[in-house]
Amino acid sequence: MLDIATVLQDEIEDLPAGARLPSEHELMRRFGATRSTVRRALEHLEARFLVRRVHGAGTFVNRRIDYLLAPSLAPSLHDTVEKAGAVPRTFLLDAGTRDVPKDIADRLGIPAGEPCTRLVRVGYIDDQPSMYGEEWILPGILDHVDVSLRAIESLTEVLRGAGRNPMRAWSRASTEFPPDAAAQRLELHAPTPVWRLETLTTDGTPGAPLMFSRSWMRQDRISVVIEFEPN
Repeated sequence: MLDIATVLQDEIEDLPAGARLPSEHELMRRFGATRSTVRRALEHLEARFLVRRVHGAGTFVNRRIDYLLAPSLAPSLHDTVEKAGAVPRTFLLDAGTRDVPKDIADRLGIPAGEPCTRLVRVGYIDDQPSMYGEEWILPGILDHVDVSLRAIESLTEVLRGAGRNPMRAWSRASTEFPPDAAAQRLELHAPTPVWRLETLTTDGTPGAPLMFSRSWMRQDRISVVIEFEPN
C-alpha cells in the first residue's frame, strides 16, 4: 500500500491542482493490486491532504493555500488566495446589528452588549467551500457594508475604499471541531477538525480597533502559517 502511495505522491508533485487521478480500476490494473490496497493508498494520500476524493466523481490533486499570519499583512483571505494563483469567492449569508458578546467586546475595547454590525460569510477557493466566519464591526466604521460586499466581496477592500488601513493587530490560531453551522457550510459530513482563527483588525499599526473576526477553515484546503520577527 505504501509503495503505491509513494509512487502516486511523486507523480502528484508534477500535476496541477484539480487534476484527476486514474480511477481505482485503472490503478488496480497498473499496480496489480486489489481494490482494498488501492483504496488504502488513496486514503493515505487524502489524510496527508495531497488529494481530495469526491464521491461519484473521482480523486483529484489537492493543493493547500498558505494563510500567513504576520503583523505586516492585512487579514485578507482574498489577497492570500489570489497570490497563490487560486480563485477566491466570498458570499454574505447574514448581516445585521447584534449586541456584541463579552469576549469580543473585550478585544474591541467596548462594553459588552454594545450594538455592532455582525456579518456571517462563507468563502470558497476554486469553487470549493473553505472558510466560514463571522465579523463584528464597530459602529460608524462602515455604512451599508452588506451592499458593498455583494459588489466587492473582499471586506479588506471595502475597508480600504472607506479610507481605512486594515492591519492585523492580534491573532489566535487553534484547531477544533467546528460548530454545526460551520460544518454544514464547509460540507464536512463527518466530525473533522478545522482551523479556528480569531483576529483583531485595527486601522493601521498601531491604530484604533476596526473589527474582530472569527473563522473556521478546512485544513485540507488551508494551511495556517505563523510568521513573526522579534522586536
